[in-house]
Amino acid sequence: MGSDTKGRLSRADLMSLEQYSTSRKEFRARVLEHKRNRLIAIGPNVTWAFEDRLTVQYQVQEMLRVERIFEAAGIQDELDAYNPLIPDGANWKVTFLIEFPDPEERKQRLALMKGIEDRCWVQADGQERAFAIADEDLERENEEKTSSVHFLRFELSAAAVAKIKAGGGVSLGIDHPNYDYSVVLAPAQRDSLAKDLG
Repeated sequence: MGSDTKGRLSRADLMSLEQYSTSRKEFRARVLEHKRNRLIAIGPNVTWAFEDRLTVQYQVQEMLRVERIFEAAGIQDELDAYNPLIPDGANWKVTFLIEFPDPEERKQRLALMKGIEDRCWVQADGQERAFAIADEDLERENEEKTSSVHFLRFELSAAAVAKIKAGGGVSLGIDHPNYDYSVVLAPAQRDSLAKDLG
């Protein structure tokens, strides 16, 4: 496996299905520990999973395992699908999950939350809010409701990056009329996310 911690994944960075089968338990434990400071609850029903090279590698390895993909073209297809989720040094990339256990409530609430993906923001102390660029891969909302999964990209100014890397405070939030919550990152969360920034 490659040791590069930034940049896109290539086939050389991945374990073979056999290697992955042998080391999956340890690798999964490492990824879950890594994700601990990268899963941020925004209010009672939304979680933002901040993606990076390690979380994306885990998703690719799991897809290859589940689908039993071992041919070069198939592996490259998975890499092409997941590599855009890796931040490039001036942004954060987030898998945005809306969770309501009850299917009927979920349907009703998703209808009320149309447009929520465009009302997500991050803010370094003393800087302007950066609003999400949502769902660049495909449209995830229809006439009736929003999707329960979105992909967000937050482009951060050089000043915001410097502030975050210097240990400044960071707030995250959603200012949708039907879902209005914000949180301040704990230092360990901020420090984990700061590693994504160049």
